[in-house]
Amino acid sequence: MNSVEKIFESEYLFLCLLWEKEPVASPELVKLCEKQFGWKKSTTYTVIRKLSDKGIIRNEKTVVESLVSKEEVDRQAGDELLERTAKGNIPSFLATFLKDRQLTREEAEHIKKMIDESCR
Repeated sequence: MNSVEKIFESEYLFLCLLWEKEPVASPELVKLCEKQFGWKKSTTYTVIRKLSDKGIIRNEKTVVESLVSKEEVDRQAGDELLERTAKGNIPSFLATFLKDRQLTREEAEHIKKMIDESCR
């Protein structure tokens, strides 16, 4: 994925709603955002405009759809968190993250499996 501009929490919540419903007409999106977030019409259209300007969504003929997947956005957020908190050092990040947490046997096995699958 090409790097996308910073996505703020409210934009991420909006995107989660969009990913679930897309493609969706912008008037319907206004209703969904009002119901889900308590947003006014102007707020929804501001978020649509900002995310369109960032190249994250497209709003054509009042139909809104994403240009990036949830997985892409989540991956970038994870990469940014890893870099900010542990300077990209995965073992250091995991040690910090897991400190004072108790994993279940199933969680530990799942993590081990992911590590094994990611080794080259």
